[in-house]
Amino acid sequence: MTRGYSLEKDLRLLINNPKYSDIEILCEDEKKLHGCRAILAARSEVFDRLLYNGMKESHENKISFPKINSAGMEIILEYTYTGSVEKESLTKDNIVEAFYAADYFQLPDLQDFITKIFENTLEKNKNENCSPELLSKFAEKIPLTEDNSLLNLLVEAVATIPLNTIGFDRLSIAGLKYLLSCTHEKDAPFVTPEYEVFRYSAILAAKQVSNCAYKALMKQLPTLEQIKLIENPMQVENENKLVTDHQKVAKELEPLVSFIDFKRIEGQILTDIIDPLEIISTKIILDVYRQRVRSNISNINNIRGVPIPNYSNYVWDETACGSRLIIEDNGKVVYAQNNWFDLQSVRAKVAFENKGYQSTGWVLGSDGSYSHASNRIYNNYPSFGDGSKITVHLDMNKRTCAFTINGTKYPAISSWNNLPSKLYPVVTLKYPGRFRIQPHQK
Repeated sequence: MTRGYSLEKDLRLLINNPKYSDIEILCEDEKKLHGCRAILAARSEVFDRLLYNGMKESHENKISFPKINSAGMEIILEYTYTGSVEKESLTKDNIVEAFYAADYFQLPDLQDFITKIFENTLEKNKNENCSPELLSKFAEKIPLTEDNSLLNLLVEAVATIPLNTIGFDRLSIAGLKYLLSCTHEKDAPFVTPEYEVFRYSAILAAKQVSNCAYKALMKQLPTLEQIKLIENPMQVENENKLVTDHQKVAKELEPLVSFIDFKRIEGQILTDIIDPLEIISTKIILDVYRQRVRSNISNINNIRGVPIPNYSNYVWDETACGSRLIIEDNGKVVYAQNNWFDLQSVRAKVAFENKGYQSTGWVLGSDGSYSHASNRIYNNYPSFGDGSKITVHLDMNKRTCAFTINGTKYPAISSWNNLPSKLYPVVTLKYPGRFRIQPHQK
């Protein structure tokens, strides 16, 4: 390569090049790298203090960093020599190490660059989210602080993944603790119901104890979907039988318990499923009931923070579908069979809820009317037909509902001011009716 045309390219020739180096850098993984004292000291005050402090490091040709991996140090060398890092240099295998090293050497611009690269990677690879593994690495390496940009990004990314879809080998106890502590009693987006938070935490704790304890809790802690299919929660396999090594499981679970909001878990699940395991103190269960007696928390949301929808549930439910309706496109589209002119209904799988259930309908008609309990009203809303796009705006805190019809949002329906705490989208149609369900995108 011809030299003299690009300072950055010329300086890259010096990176980890023994020929142009005067010091060996020994890393955590015992790998040796090579550097130039003058360049390192000029680019980082930390290097300057270490290499020109008048102590032995000033005279020796070696310096050790027992907490910095060579993968992170290679990024530091690239940045200190050239003032930049090639995007290809940062991977899921070294990004946490690089961020830690940038923090150690007080290079905030490099930290910001690493965070932006990771954010862009998340956007491009939504189906290959490695955030749980990275959060686990982060927790092992970097202390918990609220103003850490990469931590905040990792927590936000993991919070949007339902925990019951994350393998128990992907997220460590320390990583889970960071997730729960950063979202506990915070107005942060979160997708997992609190019972599922407890379930994942308990099973992950059991996995640290023994394979027997892990298998036992997998059987004794069903998912919420499985609980819905159980007529009596007391029928859970091995009912009332203590988990193998339950005291050890309780000990492993202990660091997570204070970040689990048990008052968001349904009372029957607490008493019938969680309490008999004896891995949570009876005091915690009793405190929840005391809170429910002393204050009105019956309508509290079962998801912490700002609940966000599980988009995989935005499909029509084949088990709650009229016999003459056909569901296609992976559950997103429903239409009526040819020449079938009687109205039939289908319900979506997604539920909007705080707690409880009520099977009464609140209906917006294609003629612009809205009705409830056989009381039909024509007011404010226009009629709509083929190709129309309807957005449903539910405020589960105020228990109100409004609609946007073909881009125009209309006020909440004043008479619908006390909606129940659990609602399912339902459409009623006949031939040639056709509906697509999808989450609202702002």
